[in-house]
Amino acid sequence: MLNPSRIGFGVASVSFILIVIVGALFSLFVESPSLEMQALWKDPYLQHITLFSIKQALLSTLISVGLAVPCAHAISRRAFKGRHLLLKLFSMTLVLPVLVGVFGILAIYGNNGLLAKGASQMGLQWSFNIYGLSGILLAHVFFNLPFSIQLLVQALEQVPSDQKRLAHQLGMKGWNQFRLLEWPYLRKQLPHNIGLVFMLCFTSFATVMALGGGPSATSIELAIYQAIRFEFDLQTAALLALWQLFLCALFQFFIQKIHKPLPVQGKDNHIALPVQTSKKFEKIWDFLWIGGTLLFVLPPLIMVVLQGLNPQILSQLTQKALWEAAANSVFLGAGSAFFAFIFGSSIVLTSRFWKLNGLRQRANALEMSASLILVVPSVVLGTGLFLMLRHFMDVFSSPVWLVLTVNTFMALPFVIKTLSEPAYQLSQNYQNLCNSLGIKGLHRLRLIEWRALKAPISKAIAVSFVLSLGDLGAIALVGSQDYQTLPLYLFRLMGSYQMEGAAAVSLVLLLLSLSSYIFIEAAIKGRSHVAG
Repeated sequence: MLNPSRIGFGVASVSFILIVIVGALFSLFVESPSLEMQALWKDPYLQHITLFSIKQALLSTLISVGLAVPCAHAISRRAFKGRHLLLKLFSMTLVLPVLVGVFGILAIYGNNGLLAKGASQMGLQWSFNIYGLSGILLAHVFFNLPFSIQLLVQALEQVPSDQKRLAHQLGMKGWNQFRLLEWPYLRKQLPHNIGLVFMLCFTSFATVMALGGGPSATSIELAIYQAIRFEFDLQTAALLALWQLFLCALFQFFIQKIHKPLPVQGKDNHIALPVQTSKKFEKIWDFLWIGGTLLFVLPPLIMVVLQGLNPQILSQLTQKALWEAAANSVFLGAGSAFFAFIFGSSIVLTSRFWKLNGLRQRANALEMSASLILVVPSVVLGTGLFLMLRHFMDVFSSPVWLVLTVNTFMALPFVIKTLSEPAYQLSQNYQNLCNSLGIKGLHRLRLIEWRALKAPISKAIAVSFVLSLGDLGAIALVGSQDYQTLPLYLFRLMGSYQMEGAAAVSLVLLLLSLSSYIFIEAAIKGRSHVAG
């Protein structure tokens, strides 16, 4: 018989999450007018923003993943100094605050950017329009290309070492090696990669809000924001949020249907094929892709640093509003990371307990219920919570709990995904030993779980903190001059064309994000050498 004390916290956590989400969605239904899908689709405005949302997400995905395949292939078969550092840089774009990346892109490709100034000095005209679809695509590729490369490199590293040796002994190289040995593993990862990037781009808010070109380049999420902040049209906002939710659920269902998980190999299976046997053309080809990607990703980050070091930085550092915004961001980041870890770890422990007792379907259902937030974008959840809470409080004057809840829920799927498999494998390895020694309960969590899982725990908490620190979604809905975060403070500076001040704040936000990520990981890991 299962002990209720072993599953109570996990079940309670999922119940609370579902109650909040269902309550938010119910508030959307209450506020929305009659839901006739046929009539909705005939609305020209809804048609336009829906088609634009799908179009920009589809193009962003095709470009990002299409370019990621040859670059990931090049990185996977080359051993060079800085390879680990390069992949580390690519992984950091996942947690880079969106507005920091957008500011760096503007500094390079904008109308007053580095390339425009260079073209002007050579007597040429810079005709690239950074605002609108082209700018949105550029920003999405900047964020998602490195992320896609990292996922595909991991897929290529799953090729078993004996197959690599056999291919080398048979003299298999070039196109035949890619087609017969590597492509089957890429093909298994691509549906997941494509689906993930598509959903990230489809639900992108800050990028579209910063680089959208007016009504012609408006997404569904941006239309929700405009309906609440500019028009206070709650019915339209609720209707758009439900439409967004329906589309996200539809896309997520399709992604789950086509995704087949990769087989898990041992950690020592990656063996680089001997580079000296490659042709000179192949080496040049590979390093062109690697160098080109690095030249695309690195300059915007460098420009954030260079432009941030301007005379306005001293002025900004003396602004009380900046430090208040920074304190709010840190508080929200710490709170979101704490609650996401508490909820996520309790769910993982309950799920693991059920798996060990042969109830895998129940465990999977628990984790899927907790990850329901994947189909509820932050703006949709924030809109529903706003409609629900406005009957009990002035949300605009006290937005902290709404923002904290949304940011916590957004980080929760990442925490569960990061901790679930390591926690289960650890229990499989040490379950019998712990039982024989009588180590259980809090003693087991302190002596075994915490020490062995420091690496994934530190990653989950650090990413949760930084994601909340740089988020603009929920705070954009309910933030005000009296309560703002660093991303909202930065966005308002950019919106009022105070570009030197915005550059300084971008640098502050970048340094705060990176230092927080490094500090949290180092503080939790300590001197532990246990791999997670």
